[in-house]
Amino acid sequence: MAGKGTPATVLLVKQKVPHQVHEYAHDPRAASYGTEAGEALGLPAERVFKTLVAEVDGALTVGVVPVGGQLDLKALAAAAGGKKAKMAEVTAAERATGYVAGGISPLGHRKRLPVVVDSSATAFETIYCSGGRRGLEIELAPAELVRLAGATVAPIAGP
Repeated sequence: MAGKGTPATVLLVKQKVPHQVHEYAHDPRAASYGTEAGEALGLPAERVFKTLVAEVDGALTVGVVPVGGQLDLKALAAAAGGKKAKMAEVTAAERATGYVAGGISPLGHRKRLPVVVDSSATAFETIYCSGGRRGLEIELAPAELVRLAGATVAPIAGP
């Protein structure tokens, strides 16, 4: 990993959090980055989580949900203590997190953002989420993700 660290992987190492880094060859034509990651690594969709940035009452908020589902914006707003949510503009998400779309990690953001992790994550010993660039996934215990991100856990995934 020398020279290839991302803010997310650097944070995990610095905090001495047990994790594994999984790399795969990203296909720029892939329609869904999260689905591509799961397929490339041979993982069930419910263990691979995507990081989505939304605006809750005008404030950027991160939702972490299984790649096979969708982010329930009403549930995200409620979990974040707000009234209304909508998906954030890609440029705003990239600027606030420091990552490119398709590689946004729930960890190591440029700006501290509220994070909400879907409660389904707690059913697994480990989950996979973006490591901070396309083609890079990190595997870690959901409790560690929640702790490091200062996240709230709530049912925010829809079908």
